[in-house]
Amino acid sequence: MRQELQIGKMMVAVAFVATALVSGCAKNVPLRTESTTSGIRAAEEAGATKVPQASLHLQLAREELELARGLAAKGEKEEAASMLLRAEADAELALALSHEDAQRVEAQTALERVRQLRKDNQ
Repeated sequence: MRQELQIGKMMVAVAFVATALVSGCAKNVPLRTESTTSGIRAAEEAGATKVPQASLHLQLAREELELARGLAAKGEKEEAASMLLRAEADAELALALSHEDAQRVEAQTALERVRQLRKDNQ
């Protein structure tokens, strides 16, 4: 009986130490910024800097990414993760706005060609 009590205490101690280790490791998990940085890069490559609305959201994404890194460095993981999501969303919006602008320009060019063809064939 005494031996069972000691084993029980030892199991509780092991569980406590394991819990402390796991929670300590969870706090030191690095912020995963790869998705956000690749989203920012994609928006840049799509020409977001040349489209006013896209450029605004691209800048917001960059600033939010830096804020997320700063929050993570301070140990504010939840706030950092939230800010990282905002940065990702702004990067995606910048990319979408860039694509929309490129498609608009392409459509305008096609319309101009059609008008010119109609004019030439009259």
